[in-house]
Amino acid sequence: MIKHIVMWKFKEGEQENMLLFRDRLLALKGKIPEIRAMEVGINMNPSDRSYDAVLVSEFDSMEALRAYSTNPLHVEVSAFCKSIRTASASVDYEF
Repeated sequence: MIKHIVMWKFKEGEQENMLLFRDRLLALKGKIPEIRAMEVGINMNPSDRSYDAVLVSEFDSMEALRAYSTNPLHVEVSAFCKSIRTASASVDYEF
């Protein structure tokens, strides 16, 4: 199993779009079969060194993660995120 974690920092004034992004990302769970588990959280304790939101998701394999990453539904949500974020970081690991 692969754990896929992504964190984002969003531009000032994008709070509503950040919540829309979260909802659009969570909606992928029922539409992309490779997703085994997914949760998205908004940071409740922001600081200068923290990120605004995080995705924690699980996939059967790196191949499944790649299929998710290139799925047109994910690509669309990702493009929206890129338009409202300033930074992102990710980690993928086997567990």
